[in-house]
Amino acid sequence: MNVDDLKFNQDGLIPAIVQDATTHQVLMMAWANRESLDLMQAQGETWFWSRSRGELWHKGATSGNTQKVTGIYYDCDGDTLLIQVEPAGPACHTGEVSCFFRKLE
Repeated sequence: MNVDDLKFNQDGLIPAIVQDATTHQVLMMAWANRESLDLMQAQGETWFWSRSRGELWHKGATSGNTQKVTGIYYDCDGDTLLIQVEPAGPACHTGEVSCFFRKLE
């Protein structure tokens, strides 16, 4: 399968789960579009589409907490991505390693 075969939603986006390639900890979830996937493959770091800002987003561009892509996988339906990375710092803007640090009670 190639990028053209992925199932993007009506907004041209696909959910992307980011996972630490070494620990397998889920770090974050973001949205990708065709352009961000092309940038990830060309540059080897994570790029996403920011729905709130309406623009491409290079993870770590301002914080320095970049993510080196080691593999991009897709699920059986072709509608969700799993991106394995080597993180250069915490994934969450709060400073937590993972965005999933709060447990629903």
